[in-house]
Amino acid sequence: MTIHWCGTGLSAIPGLRRLIEGGHDVQIWNRSVDKAKGAVGDLTDKISAFDMEALGEALKAEDVVVSMLPGDWHVPLAELCIAKHAHFVSSSYVSPEMKALDNRARLAGVRLVNEVGLDPGIDHLMAHWLVADYRASKAFSRDNTLSFTSYCGGVPKHSNAFRYKFSWSPLGVLKALRSPSRSIRTFTELEVQRPWHALTSYTAPLPSPETFEVYPNRDSLPFMEQYEFDPKWKVKDFVRGTLRLNGWSEAWADLFDEIETLTGPEGEARLQEISEGLWDKYAYDPDEPDRVVLCVSLKAERDGKPVYDKTYVLDAFGDMRGSAMARLVSHTVALAVEAVLNHEVHVGVTTAPADPKLVTRWMDHIQSQAQHLRIVDHLR
Repeated sequence: MTIHWCGTGLSAIPGLRRLIEGGHDVQIWNRSVDKAKGAVGDLTDKISAFDMEALGEALKAEDVVVSMLPGDWHVPLAELCIAKHAHFVSSSYVSPEMKALDNRARLAGVRLVNEVGLDPGIDHLMAHWLVADYRASKAFSRDNTLSFTSYCGGVPKHSNAFRYKFSWSPLGVLKALRSPSRSIRTFTELEVQRPWHALTSYTAPLPSPETFEVYPNRDSLPFMEQYEFDPKWKVKDFVRGTLRLNGWSEAWADLFDEIETLTGPEGEARLQEISEGLWDKYAYDPDEPDRVVLCVSLKAERDGKPVYDKTYVLDAFGDMRGSAMARLVSHTVALAVEAVLNHEVHVGVTTAPADPKLVTRWMDHIQSQAQHLRIVDHLR
């Protein structure tokens, strides 16, 4: 069985190298062959220019296609996998178009695995662990009131006046700032059109507690079902969000004001112009360390008093092994590829696993890629 790894951008390399060094048969497809050779040419010469027709000819049943390409490629590649009875892995969110492939994938016996990066990905594993741990605890009761928060952010290890740095094109970050979000706050559905309309402060339970700015991201509500929340549970808060350094909203205030005014083709052109300017000014320097902070919390209360309160905390820095973001995203993708090869995930469209054995195994490996990873019990 061959792993067809498509895309060798910054977030792809550590996991890709792990699979090659692990003895897997890996064929690499990248738009720039020279860039791919520069990244992994010391390990393999199985590198080709990315081309859908050529990939289709090479793809065999039970092979695995990994898409580290822009999101527009995921569904076409997944459809190719269904046609060839091969499998598919991506770190990206499940789009409606991807979800619509579920029945076809099941009928073909094909696994289409998504949301197996950092966020989404590792955060899902943490959430599954917490929910399972809570269900198994003495504190569990259907009468409890639950609060769930999941905050993740890539931030510079060494801060700057802008309170942020970019490891790839800022355009995606800027577009995300124009996306609405939906979450639950104090038993009420909260929908906001801009992230800065719902900024709050969050103190992460790190060895030395740190305070960050956080805001809800995308639509949190569908993840209640994904994390196996019982529909009858009393949910006070349920938020999946983004974490930023303190002072981020003040440093970006002028950008927020301008983004509000951008519409139509002219607005898109201006957004591209802003992106290029930010990239020139605030891209990471070579070998400059990044940082990833991820905190997933589940709290249960009874009669106003906490009876269960735990946070799964990750803190990772860029080091000689590469950037923290790249390690965490791509190693999780590599773990998913191996799980697919071992038939450890179900056929159809799936996301990061809830199976306790896989969660434990994956988190044990992820611990080796982070400087700090532990579960904090706030009631001890």
